[in-house]
Amino acid sequence: MKKLVFILCLLLSFMSLKAQETYTVDGETLQLKTEVDGNLDLLWNIIDGQYRYFVRTENGSIQELVNTKNPDTKKYQEQYKTTLNQLTKDYGLSAEKVNLTLASLKDYINMYNSTSDLNYSYEPRAKLKSRLGVFGGVTNQPFVNNPNNTSVPFFGAEFEIYGDSRFKRHAGYFNLRTALEADDFKYASTELGLGYRFRFINKSNFSIYGNLTFVTYTFYNQTTTYEDSTNPGSYITEDQSGSNLEAPFIFGLGSDIKITKNGYLTLAYNNLFALFIENQGNFPIDFALGFKFNL
Repeated sequence: MKKLVFILCLLLSFMSLKAQETYTVDGETLQLKTEVDGNLDLLWNIIDGQYRYFVRTENGSIQELVNTKNPDTKKYQEQYKTTLNQLTKDYGLSAEKVNLTLASLKDYINMYNSTSDLNYSYEPRAKLKSRLGVFGGVTNQPFVNNPNNTSVPFFGAEFEIYGDSRFKRHAGYFNLRTALEADDFKYASTELGLGYRFRFINKSNFSIYGNLTFVTYTFYNQTTTYEDSTNPGSYITEDQSGSNLEAPFIFGLGSDIKITKNGYLTLAYNNLFALFIENQGNFPIDFALGFKFNL
């Protein structure tokens, strides 16, 4: 076991050394890692506890990207933006929105390399996007005791977060929905839900997906009427209210159909079944129609 650990440590050390090379920049000898390799290279390392970034041009010259404070105004001078603009000006790029971080610098230099070299390819960093939607529909509250199988209206809103590249089929959502009561079903609820969405069909103008709501927090009001066992012919009415937190893992289906540049018509069939709460005996009815738009 000790030999195996020793060999693994040697391999990791060797890989770390192979990933770094020695450079001399303005008389300073530095061990730097190559993050981007193209017409413009991005080099970096953590030196004395500080992140330091460098760019290397095709002729081998290396410049450090710095962001020092003005001693008089105490404001950052953002010299790295001037350096990047000078190096990329031939292709009309601007470094105005670039931050002095590895991810931001990598994105910008990759963009320059792909613009200046048509054979250069890279996978853009995934960026999070969001949508906001509103919806309404009918439900028979399949996980609540509903003797007459009464359907009631509900409405709500949803906030969705998704990726724009590798994870564009995946999304997380947070929704709020309120279901009203009926004359023969005195149960009203407001539910907060947190879940995951997978788009198994994901076209530019429509998608079909499965939903998994794994956490819910529900506020409810319920009125029950029953016969008084001590006084036949008379009835007792009780009002109950409360809240509960559950991890039901509820499954549902949905579809988004693009109808405007940034807007989608939404169709949903929710509350099909759950892993950890039981259906109360009625076939699930929970249909919604809504509209969502990109933020």
